[in-house]
Amino acid sequence: MKLFWEIHEGLPQQGPGDNENTIKALNIILDKSCFSDLKEINMLDVGCGPGRQTIALAKKLNCKITAVDNHQPFLDEVNKRATENDLANNITVINQSMDSLQLEGQSLDIIWSEGAIYNMGFEKGLKYLKSFLKPEGYIAVSELSWFTDSPENELKQYWNKNYPDMKTIEENIEIIKKTGYSLLESFKLPASSWTDYYNPVEKRIAELRIKYKEDSEALAFFDEYYIEIEMIKKYSSSYGYSFYIMQG
Repeated sequence: MKLFWEIHEGLPQQGPGDNENTIKALNIILDKSCFSDLKEINMLDVGCGPGRQTIALAKKLNCKITAVDNHQPFLDEVNKRATENDLANNITVINQSMDSLQLEGQSLDIIWSEGAIYNMGFEKGLKYLKSFLKPEGYIAVSELSWFTDSPENELKQYWNKNYPDMKTIEENIEIIKKTGYSLLESFKLPASSWTDYYNPVEKRIAELRIKYKEDSEALAFFDEYYIEIEMIKKYSSSYGYSFYIMQG
């Protein structure tokens, strides 16, 4: 974990995504909803990381957002970004595990989670988060998904090892229905969303390879990251992140 945090701390984001697609997903909710005053929305960003999407959402809505993560340096970064963007009064950070939230039930208008719900499992996470959502409230999540029923063998072996629960978009939509949500829309994140995430990661790993040049275990750990990066470069048409926007 020490090496993991050395790679990730201080990076602009902790997974594929970008502000354009965050706002695209938010606009799907706003187009379907009847919020009389956006400032009155009660929103949760769960698994917020350093808050790239938290800031984008707060700028768009100017509402109160609770940002939850269990890694304090990420929350410190959220606070820093909020202050820099004059949003400190809009964003409250809480250090909690996403599967044991100390929040009031049925209190949230919108729940947001980009690239984090896998920590609980897609189905389990949707069921759990629903208990905090107001009746007919909204939830938007991005999830690693197969874009094909027959992925290349090399790719399938890699993700069967690293995320065996990955489902196709169609399978995830069935899970959404089974857990009591109505799907408003889903869309794939573009390959550029991965570039925004992986370019800083590659730069950081290159720096760390110099620092740990005599440490074979660390170098092997970094090599695994390079394999992950190469997978998306080779097979971006077969898998990636998809946004799922739902109403409870």
